[in-house]
Amino acid sequence: MNAAAETAKFAMDNPPAATAAANGWKKVCALEAIPQLGARVVKSAQGNIAVFRTASDEVFALLDKCPHKGGPLSQGIVHGRKVTCPLHNWNIQLEDGSAVAPDVGCARTFAVRREGGDVYLRFDAVVPLVDKDSGCPDAAAPAVGVEAQ
Repeated sequence: MNAAAETAKFAMDNPPAATAAANGWKKVCALEAIPQLGARVVKSAQGNIAVFRTASDEVFALLDKCPHKGGPLSQGIVHGRKVTCPLHNWNIQLEDGSAVAPDVGCARTFAVRREGGDVYLRFDAVVPLVDKDSGCPDAAAPAVGVEAQ
């Protein structure tokens, strides 16, 4: 059997969840377990991870610490593609974890995706290089090891 046929057979024999797990993704919850405009906390070796759900059912994952004073972002208010920290009202972009100007800083992001009605995280994905001054991903350096969603 050639490689293409083996890949096709694997896809047929393994539903999407099995494929995701085989590629380093871990199912963390059903989408419905995350309130719209809210978050759910996933405990991990890297610390608590806040998995956010927007009004349009997009999902994002950030380390559950505001870059300002470490406030729990999971307890913040989600609006659009941002979350407002409950401690000092910093706005954090959900896509890349960066603070909205005039504030400066970043929360660590995690690879996350929806597959059907389930949400998957990838804990082992390599994060982008970080700018030493802002603590944010360097826009000039592409993310490495993060699978496209």
